Amino acid sequence: MGFFDGLLGGKAAEFDSGSAASNSIELTRRHQQVSLTKQGAATGNLRINLAWRMRTSDFDGEQRTSLFRHPFRALKPPEVMGHGQSMVNVDLDLGALYELTDGSKGVVQPLGGLLGDVNAPPYVKLSGDDRFGSASGETMYVNLDHRDDIKRLLVFVYIYDQTPAFDRTHAIVTLYPSNGPRIEIGLDERHPQARSCAVVMIENVKGELVVRREVKFVYGFQGELDRLYGWGLQWGRGYKTKVEK
Repeated sequence: MGFFDGLLGGKAAEFDSGSAASNSIELTRRHQQVSLTKQGAATGNLRINLAWRMRTSDFDGEQRTSLFRHPFRALKPPEVMGHGQSMVNVDLDLGALYELTDGSKGVVQPLGGLLGDVNAPPYVKLSGDDRFGSASGETMYVNLDHRDDIKRLLVFVYIYDQTPAFDRTHAIVTLYPSNGPRIEIGLDERHPQARSCAVVMIENVKGELVVRREVKFVYGFQGELDRLYGWGLQWGRGYKTKVEK
């Protein structure tokens, strides 16, 4: 496997999952943000899930449409869940850059084992690493009972292996607050050479917790997202351990 940006360190902790609502809000270019505070959803554990479906091959260059607006068209040509030999080898990872109100900054991501902690700083915890796009995907938890300690949190997705293939996956990041509707952000734009995408910013704006759609694709990795948003971290090389297939 290739090697990409990573940091050393990290620690783990146990956590409780939040409840999910049956209705949803889709963040789009026209409707870019929502206030968790105004919805009464700025407490408890915010669950963030990344799920994706991979195509078996490249098809005609027809413009893909939104999964939300045309769910049946999104199933043609046929798509399959998980991993198979005929597929492009894509490993999407969920991560987050965090900045706390005390000035602390860092990253939570599978690379380097930086899984975070939900009950202590940074109050963000990644539950694991889904290598092949299973139905459950990857999940991150944010402890919003410590919202006053969180200044901003940038949720991002990046491709770990050597194949830039965002255009060959259908990825959705879904936020499940402890109360109110879930929030969905689809990554269905065509950026075939992009390796990373800043998906959503969760920011404490004068005591109000705001979720804002970003969906900015870049051709580099976490270091490029850092520079784009001015985080100021020092990045080095990082690897993953091999897994049995």
